[in-house]
Amino acid sequence: MSDHVYKKIDVVGSSAESIDDAIRQAVSKASESIDHLEWFEVDEIRGHISQGEVAHFQVVMKVGFRLN
Repeated sequence: MSDHVYKKIDVVGSSAESIDDAIRQAVSKASESIDHLEWFEVDEIRGHISQGEVAHFQVVMKVGFRLN
């Protein structure tokens, strides 16, 4: 196994459906422009309330990727 060096950045995913969907959308979008994504960690979960109901989920997370 080779030694690797990683970098991590913050991304924010959002979804009207669920926390899971917000995470998946953030990872999917990040993978379009960042190669070698390998992991994520959720730092914050928050949402928007409208008329007494959850209207939107927002997940602040770090994604880690291997540097070439």
